[in-house]
Amino acid sequence: MDWFAQQLITWQRQHGRHDLPWQQQINPYRVWVSEIMLQQTQVATVIDYYTRFMQRFPTLGQLADAPIDDVLHHWTGLGYYARARNLHRAAKIIKQDHAGKMPRTQEQLESLPGIGRSTAGAIRALAMNQYASILDGNVKRVLTRFHGIHGYPGETQITKQLWHIAEEHTPEEQTAAYTQGIMDLGATLCVRRQPNCPACPMQSRCEAKRAGTTAELPSSKPKKTKPVKASRFFVVSLPNKATLLEQRPMNGLWGGLWTPPERPADTSIETFLAELSLTPADLSEQIREQVFRHTFSHFHLDIEPIYLRLKDAPMQIADNSARWVLPTQIDAENEPLGLSAVAVKLLTAQTNPQKAFDL
Repeated sequence: MDWFAQQLITWQRQHGRHDLPWQQQINPYRVWVSEIMLQQTQVATVIDYYTRFMQRFPTLGQLADAPIDDVLHHWTGLGYYARARNLHRAAKIIKQDHAGKMPRTQEQLESLPGIGRSTAGAIRALAMNQYASILDGNVKRVLTRFHGIHGYPGETQITKQLWHIAEEHTPEEQTAAYTQGIMDLGATLCVRRQPNCPACPMQSRCEAKRAGTTAELPSSKPKKTKPVKASRFFVVSLPNKATLLEQRPMNGLWGGLWTPPERPADTSIETFLAELSLTPADLSEQIREQVFRHTFSHFHLDIEPIYLRLKDAPMQIADNSARWVLPTQIDAENEPLGLSAVAVKLLTAQTNPQKAFDL
């Protein structure tokens, strides 16, 4: 065990986090769910989602048996919904091919949807008492500063270098304590902005501290201008307050989630109504709200909401992926729906426009 690992484990025992929900009743399934939720999401945000998710799906088997709508419903608002779809797919594979038990080897874990090298390592180190290394965002930040590594960590050569260093530091004994410690250090002291260097157990040998480059490391991703796309969302409601929702294809943006119908930005109200075999004469009210922007990881989406209230329900909806949904059905325990953040905002605006567009 090198100096770095010794310092980290000693610090973790005294100052690390010990009361996070996934640190209680530790098992591979609970750790796996937490690791997936924590990808690109802060701990403070994840805690409530994790607690609700585990209350609904306390075992891997219950997750595998659940409808995808139920899984997505409990993920609504957490973002990056491919994580939830992959979690569900992997649970089904584990139930079918591994007798319902998490695989124990790195190779088997990485073969599952949504589990990469670092996530597999975290599951093995934290929940299986195995030697395994991790390299999540917190670890990259700690290692680039401690070793004074310049260059964007997402670049192949930098990633390769960091993996080599991570494996060299990871001890064969007390691997779980070390793994939790390096995550805790990155999350609480060696944070992105204004790191608390005076309290850090690594400060005496930290290259970034010595060189005064903590604000520069890790190096930022080269900036690219995000493209801007535009869409119209038609929020169609009936006199009984039921709203028309469409389920997105499983692959692609908001895969498997339900949203009001999205159409190209130049789609007229008349053209959309014609899809439902309706005309403007069938409307009791139409409202165009101001365009607002929703930002994804790779592009901006400018959304124009158009609210259409019908006098009567259409005879039928031709598309099997669409349905009329009452407000009480959205959160129904027996058949919950997974909604995108945009869908939540648009539906909230039906009853409380000010609250919705402040979201």
